[in-house]
Amino acid sequence: MAHPTMLTFDAKPFPYVFSPVHTALLVIDMQRDFLLPNGFGECEGSSLEAVQASIPPVKKLLDACRQARLAIFHTREGHKPDLSDCPSNKIIRQNASPENAQHLKVIGDTGEMGRLLIRGEKGHDIVDELQPLPGEVVIDKPGRGAFFNTALMDKLKAKAITHLLICGCSTLDMIHWSEGLFGFIASLQPVLEALGRSESNIYPLDTSIPNWRPVEFGGILDISNLHDLYSIGFLPTTFLDWVFDEIEKYKQVDPAIWLHLETKASVLEKARELQAKWPDKTKLPPLFGIPFSVKDSIDIAGIPTTTACPPLARVPSKSSPVFELLLQQGALFIGKTNLDQLATGLTGCRSPNGIPRSVYNQDYISGGSSSGSCVSVGAGLVVFSLATDTAGSGRVPAGFNGIVGYKPTRGLISCQGVTPACMSLDCIVLVASSVRDARMVWDLCMSYDEDDRYSKTAAPMPRHINSTGPQANTFKFGIPPPEALAVCSPDYRRLFNDAVIRLQTLGGKLIPIDWSPFEKAGKLLYEGTFVSERLATLPDDWLDNNHNNRDHLHPVVRDIFDAVVARNSTAVEAYRDLQAKARYTRQAEIVFAYSSSGVDVVVVPTAPMHWTVDQVLADPIAKNSALGAFSHCANVLDLCAVAVPAGTYLVPMSSGSGSVGQLPFSITFLGGSRLDAETLEIARRFEDSTIKGEQCTASRRLKNRKKARLARSQSKTSV
Repeated sequence: MAHPTMLTFDAKPFPYVFSPVHTALLVIDMQRDFLLPNGFGECEGSSLEAVQASIPPVKKLLDACRQARLAIFHTREGHKPDLSDCPSNKIIRQNASPENAQHLKVIGDTGEMGRLLIRGEKGHDIVDELQPLPGEVVIDKPGRGAFFNTALMDKLKAKAITHLLICGCSTLDMIHWSEGLFGFIASLQPVLEALGRSESNIYPLDTSIPNWRPVEFGGILDISNLHDLYSIGFLPTTFLDWVFDEIEKYKQVDPAIWLHLETKASVLEKARELQAKWPDKTKLPPLFGIPFSVKDSIDIAGIPTTTACPPLARVPSKSSPVFELLLQQGALFIGKTNLDQLATGLTGCRSPNGIPRSVYNQDYISGGSSSGSCVSVGAGLVVFSLATDTAGSGRVPAGFNGIVGYKPTRGLISCQGVTPACMSLDCIVLVASSVRDARMVWDLCMSYDEDDRYSKTAAPMPRHINSTGPQANTFKFGIPPPEALAVCSPDYRRLFNDAVIRLQTLGGKLIPIDWSPFEKAGKLLYEGTFVSERLATLPDDWLDNNHNNRDHLHPVVRDIFDAVVARNSTAVEAYRDLQAKARYTRQAEIVFAYSSSGVDVVVVPTAPMHWTVDQVLADPIAKNSALGAFSHCANVLDLCAVAVPAGTYLVPMSSGSGSVGQLPFSITFLGGSRLDAETLEIARRFEDSTIKGEQCTASRRLKNRKKARLARSQSKTSV
């Protein structure tokens, strides 16, 4: 993807410069209560003629911003029906006015469009001409500004927004009074002309184009490209024909990816249902027609959840909330993927359903436990996958397949409907071919779930945004000390050093950090009592003298569980470990402190090396444990983390012909709890940076993987 074009237009006090990719339109309070007769505004004495005159220019700006693919935000002022969020002075002030001839009704009173300024009433909603489209964000605010007691800042950060265009029912002339300190003022026409120069206008939102028609696909498998193609009439059914052809071809390369695959006919029928539901291609939901896979530890109604362990398989009656959110946004479910049994492992070699292999080289492990999810994305069979992560299960296999594995802060995405591995540490992970795609899916899935005991609100630690000047391109990062990095293979150590240099060229400042809380927390996960929680997810006495159950366990998983039982951990030991966890978490918070000594991210190799399948099978427990050197700590310390491709290195091919192939290398950005947006943006900048003059894009990586697949098949033929 090319670097975003900077646009500019004349404004007061001086020209405004912005990047469309990082700019949002904020439409303020264009509600019926303020704009239509007998609404709250007219009850308060507002001139309807004046406010209604704002609708046509706001619509022009809204249409232009949609055409330029800007993020769109709408605000609505209003209160809960019980007025529990309405300050008493807002009502008293109206009634107490000395010349109260106009204030005949106050907030909450009944008007012709329902109760005035009450959420859910007709008058509270936005006027018909400016109704939000699918994917646009609506912020309900209780007044006192759009940022007061709302999720607006969190949503802006989630979309990497640094600049705003503001319009609507608001007084704006005061903003530019201090030489641009608070903002700029511009006339509409220069803004429209600037937006018309945006690169995004190569895909016009033209309703005169037939709704659905043949369009060349081009093979670029990312959400933005597919959304653009759908917006000009590309048929989802045509794309799905290609997807299922690729799936069938890849079964010949690796038959161990899928545990359940939807029939092509059923997915095509769902695609046709989507087309019927969303006939206007200019109003498609963000994930319209985007195919995705799901790890088989996540519930989908009517489809067995097996966790690769037959005695524990069950057919859920309802789907996980995160799965339902994806369907609501237009995504198309393709199938459920293989995993290390009971999500126990980082190698991908612990499933009774076969061993998925790295998409780069079939001799090498895919990583786990989200093995099938990462291979399905890495092989270009789906656009993204829904998986899980406890100790690195979504990051390590992403690294071994040259893709992105993003583990949000635990609790930002509901874990309801997920078969737990370690319930207090589990989280959903998003697997995608790029940081942008992972970020978009996260933004759509992030939602507080009161039924999830570990759910969190998105409100982060307060951090400002540097949108202009040198500070906009600088950040601080830390890395493990040399003795911690000594466990890495020579190739990994060399490539990690290269990544550190690249980060510095991007504006990163390397800051010394205390690595000890990360190292100690990582050891706590499996060398302490926390591993006992894996047994807590099993039915009582499930392992005791039940040979039928035990015989269905993978031998390595059975050995791990037996070792946990044999430890006879005590409650005292468990409490000591919980206290240690709290201590290490507090120490890690100091590393990420909002201060001159704190860092924005800690950067680590995603794994220290990449084993072959034969190496892991020969020494399964030790090899697996070694892979978690830099991933085990993240959930213990309540961090967010995103694994990003960072280059490749050469390895001999197994054919014995003397030819060589490639394997991917990956680094992980660790960020503080609920600092996901900041962490993702630094990861995105790294992803977009160049390697030896080439753009490090998801499409290029997919082409490299397909070349590797072709080379392997040719090598097998020659042998």
